Amino acid sequence: MSTTVRRLGGLLGALAAALLCVLTAGAGTASAHAALTATDPRQGSVVPEAPRQVRLTFSEGVLLGADSVRVLDPKGARVDDGRPAHVDGRSETAAVALRTGIANGTYTVAWQAVSADSHPVAGAFTFSVGAPSATTVKAAVKGTDPVVGTLYDTARYAAYAGFALLVGGCVFAAVCHTGRGVRRVAVGGWVALFLATAALSLLRGAYTSGRGPGAVLDLSLLGDALSSRPGAALLTRLLLLSAAAVVLAVVFGEHARPGGGRRVYAWGLGAGGGLVAAGLAATWAAAEHASAGLQPWVAMPVDVLHLLGVGVWLGGLAALLAALGAEEPLPGGAARRFSRLAFTAVCVLVATGIYQAWRQVGGWAALTGTEYGRWLLVKVGLVGVLVVLAAFSRRWTARIGDRAPARGPRPKAVPEKPGGAAGASPERAAQLARQRAAMAKAAGRRERAADEGRSGLRRAVLAEAVVAVVLLAVTTVLTTTQPGRAETEQKRAGRTDGGPSASAAGPVEARIAYDTGGKGGRGTARVTVAPGRSGANTVDVTLTDPAGRPVDVPEVAVSFTEKEKGIGPLRAPLKRLSAGRSRASGFQLPMAGRWQLTLTVRTSEIDQVTEIEDVKID
Repeated sequence: MSTTVRRLGGLLGALAAALLCVLTAGAGTASAHAALTATDPRQGSVVPEAPRQVRLTFSEGVLLGADSVRVLDPKGARVDDGRPAHVDGRSETAAVALRTGIANGTYTVAWQAVSADSHPVAGAFTFSVGAPSATTVKAAVKGTDPVVGTLYDTARYAAYAGFALLVGGCVFAAVCHTGRGVRRVAVGGWVALFLATAALSLLRGAYTSGRGPGAVLDLSLLGDALSSRPGAALLTRLLLLSAAAVVLAVVFGEHARPGGGRRVYAWGLGAGGGLVAAGLAATWAAAEHASAGLQPWVAMPVDVLHLLGVGVWLGGLAALLAALGAEEPLPGGAARRFSRLAFTAVCVLVATGIYQAWRQVGGWAALTGTEYGRWLLVKVGLVGVLVVLAAFSRRWTARIGDRAPARGPRPKAVPEKPGGAAGASPERAAQLARQRAAMAKAAGRRERAADEGRSGLRRAVLAEAVVAVVLLAVTTVLTTTQPGRAETEQKRAGRTDGGPSASAAGPVEARIAYDTGGKGGRGTARVTVAPGRSGANTVDVTLTDPAGRPVDVPEVAVSFTEKEKGIGPLRAPLKRLSAGRSRASGFQLPMAGRWQLTLTVRTSEIDQVTEIEDVKID
């Protein structure tokens, strides 16, 4: 390999290390993924009497721990009672009971949870009972420890890189060309992915709890973290890596030998290896952005295809670079097969990337108006640069023949003593052997440098690899950045740091007394619309008798009408959950405004009443 190529290789490694340091330096301040959309009591509000509990509503589901919601009195003492829990089983909510008899004053609510896409979120807000008062609470929010965050994001980057090298190396060996360099790429990817996944598993507990490096080996934190969905995904990845080791052994074992190995194992290897690769990709899809938000049943398979495309393309580039630098010349047919394979992978990336961009960004304004959108534009630009470089690589590929380049004159042998090597001492014989090997290696380098097509392709692929390192780093940043759609929702709610403002929208609740006129026909209906904004909402209806006990009725119906715009009535499809409780999930209210809520309750074949009340939807 020429001096220029060796220097570029060193630059590639230095660039990778520098990117890791720069991109993980701010790991502790990554944006939240689950946005806090409403609280009860509201931020900054003054309630006449102490509430029984504090409720929080998020933009997506969250995982709760024993200290996820803490309520502190003006002196900093805790007044919450019991473990936080979801309200009515809704994963996007959290509630904690308060002790009875708490005094008037200003209370601080500090919350910390894990969003559905596996990232920790935290924040705080205040409310007052009776009247505001001075408070000594200053630092109630526990964010991610900077050291743990840096280590975690470094391991995350290494996991992505290892996956790409493992998948790309195996696919390149099975479809294009095998060799010692390609094997090192694939095996190196397996080792990197295994070590990174093990590190992520150990760091997970400290990462989500806001603890320092000393908590990495805390068994209670480790158990809680691994019992969650992201922890289960990491354990599943470790199990799948044992199957991946078998695939590696087949690809670079019998399969790599000349003769019948390729035909015997081709179909089984393709099916088995494909399943293992898809399973590894699914461990990301099931625990990160794709598993939360809109259309997860579509987003998760699309994310798996996207990750596989990344692995085949970028990991294949590393394998191609290794094959071009090997002593055995790379056949032109192998380079052309990879060119076609890479083109297919790029098409998959474009198709899946367009869907992911729509799902995560939400609108054109968010491309430049949110951090996620700006990073996405950087990623798109880097992909464009890679495509341009790939075009140059294809030109060099077309100039490579299938036959190995003609060898030049063989180097002169090192003169031996009379009597030959047999008469030399063992030390001298070993020295001569090393000299011959060095001369043969140097001659091979000159032969490869003399092949203009292979040298040009090697330089072009090395440039692609440099951009690929940056692209993987940007992808890692995107996984730790709040999606543009969620950030836009957060801004609409009037928040800047994860906590609601005094004007933040919250669940709309209406208490409606009804009397159907028959026996047992009197009661109260509590109708809750959450989050109380235009778009998808959850409508909960609870019926109680005059004594406050839940009561079942033959029929209950709720509809909404916007009189000014002439919209409706829109009927909420209620489903019975338990005695006296019904719910409609995903009910769409198309716009903000004052809506007329119509409640119909039937307690017998002839006893029925309809009540109407106005509700405001933000």
